[in-house]
Amino acid sequence: MQGRFSVVYWYWKQPAAAGTFFEKHSRKLHSFFLFLLYDILVKKSIIEEGVCIMAKILIVDDEPRIRELIREHLQYSGYICEEAADGTAALTQLSGGAFDLVILDLMMPFMDGITCLREMRARHINTPVIILTARGEEYDKLAGLESGADDYVVKPFSPRELVARVKAVLARTMPKPAEDSGSYTFGDLHIDTASHSVKVAGQEAPLTPKEFDLLVFLVSNKGIALSREKILQKVWNYDYYGEDRTVDTHVKMLRSHLGPCRKYITTVWGIGYKFDPDTL
Repeated sequence: MQGRFSVVYWYWKQPAAAGTFFEKHSRKLHSFFLFLLYDILVKKSIIEEGVCIMAKILIVDDEPRIRELIREHLQYSGYICEEAADGTAALTQLSGGAFDLVILDLMMPFMDGITCLREMRARHINTPVIILTARGEEYDKLAGLESGADDYVVKPFSPRELVARVKAVLARTMPKPAEDSGSYTFGDLHIDTASHSVKVAGQEAPLTPKEFDLLVFLVSNKGIALSREKILQKVWNYDYYGEDRTVDTHVKMLRSHLGPCRKYITTVWGIGYKFDPDTL
């Protein structure tokens, strides 16, 4: 793979072609052929070496320049991208095709991000969502998380940070190999990790991907008191710098979907949470 990167680098270092037309458009032509070489050589290596899966991502933002910035960085990382300028258009695209992730801006005309997200969940569209917000207030973050978002990024953001969070969410939600799959049954609660489904007394529980990951992590550590910091590290794959409310919000939402089995998730005061199916 390193050799293929060298080919792209060698081409980029070549001088502009001679001639009036090529001198005028040399930078555009260089960029075009650079990305063409990248598609042929670099992405091929990424797929061959199993570095990433070609996930399909919907970018929803009313600012074209923001959509373009996100799309360029995600495509460079090997993802397939589509765009929507508002929540209404996003719902139309989500209804017509399968996506692995949605990057959703909160502040948009016609239909804002929160309304779009709530409508997605109401229609049982459980595609993972990363929300974008220009406001850093806790209310906006919690409103997004309580509406079913899996993560959030505050504008202005680093494209590298956004890509890292995209990879973290997809690592948890993309289909796993069959050998990694399993199932758990505790009374009326049945969890199937292969199909990403949870049933309570035979009825499907409408969990978001993040709620499912949280439940599986608690179940896989049955009987162990887990701190909020530990849960953030393992379920979110990076530190949230003390924002413990994120865990509390997701536990609250998870319990609300588990009906009588909600008692299995117990609060350990001063520490965090524990999955204890033997609790009375």
